[in-house]
Amino acid sequence: MKLSFVIPVFRNAGSIVPTYEKLMALLLQLQYDHEFIFVNDGSDDSSMEELLPLHHKDFRVKVISFSRNFGQVPAIIAGLKVVSGEAVVIMSADLQEPIELIEEMIAKWKAGNEIVIGHRVDREDSFIANKASVVFYRLMRYVNPKMPKGGFDFMLIGQKALQVLNQIDERNRFFQGDILWLGFSTAFIPYSRMKRPFGKSQWTLSKKLKYFIDGLLNTSYAPIRVMSLLGISFSFIGFIYAIVIAYNRFINNTPFDGWAPIMILILIIGGLIMLMLGIIGEYVWRTYDETRKRPLYIIKDEFIRDETNI
Repeated sequence: MKLSFVIPVFRNAGSIVPTYEKLMALLLQLQYDHEFIFVNDGSDDSSMEELLPLHHKDFRVKVISFSRNFGQVPAIIAGLKVVSGEAVVIMSADLQEPIELIEEMIAKWKAGNEIVIGHRVDREDSFIANKASVVFYRLMRYVNPKMPKGGFDFMLIGQKALQVLNQIDERNRFFQGDILWLGFSTAFIPYSRMKRPFGKSQWTLSKKLKYFIDGLLNTSYAPIRVMSLLGISFSFIGFIYAIVIAYNRFINNTPFDGWAPIMILILIIGGLIMLMLGIIGEYVWRTYDETRKRPLYIIKDEFIRDETNI
């Protein structure tokens, strides 16, 4: 059996070698054939200076380097395109996932689960990061009930699921939603996310917001449905209000002096219109982005040695 590892790297200097060493210690114990695909996502630190010696020392370490930062999801997708193992483990290079969990993942995969997901039930992060994660995944569960409460980035995927996953050709992807959408038998393993020992997280607020919008728009028609319901509701309320005004004016001969209610209605309806236009604009942009057919990522360098010549 051959096990592949896809590990996106962005400003992970200091944690790359320890990640490799911990994985090697586990694999030496399990005695599986293996390969590592590190994808450098345009890091501007010394990540490549740590990756290249590993590649020269171990032919099973393969390095793909992007021309610039394209994001974690494109980096994962690029790695998945070149794996050759019967199963692939996707994990980060920041030592926040418990590597010893991989053995349990393999056992559940061998038991018949095509996808094994390690999902976070606790995390040793800052208070703000914890609360932001809770809110994000709570909202995601409304549009995708299968989403674990703490979300996931650590997973094992079998070859059958991987082949289907690699057929998806979309931009602005919500990768976690894609995994759950596949529909293959899936096992979930809870774990506590550990504190980052090196550097700081590059998962900025703007990236989180972009990923949230991708998840909301790519996996559900809820925004469009909410817009329709709001439009119907406010049309109905406006129709009733118009009848009330007309009745009081012509039947009760009561003049209408409601400047404040009119302004409130204008502000509310104007705000809703702008919100709806923004949502429609997001869909239009995504449609335009798909039609341009630009590459999801650009590979600057590849460091892959042919194993048959070793």
